[in-house]
Amino acid sequence: MPETQKQLLHLVFGGELSSVESMEFSDLSKLDVVGIFPNYKTAYDAWKKAAQGTVDSAQTRYFIVHLHRLLDPEATGA
Repeated sequence: MPETQKQLLHLVFGGELSSVESMEFSDLSKLDVVGIFPNYKTAYDAWKKAAQGTVDSAQTRYFIVHLHRLLDPEATGA
């Protein structure tokens, strides 16, 4: 029986920035929430797909947020 991996939640989201030199979004109502994923690998794959889909928009950026670190800051991830 395969060993169960610890769930390490990650959020992938993005949108158009006000400037390529900032981390401020131009319109919060238009943020693209790609999803919440159970581990970094699946989050990275989703991030890559979303980011590559907006390659022609220099001001659009996608991010991965380590939710597990926010939920339990004293725990260390795998």
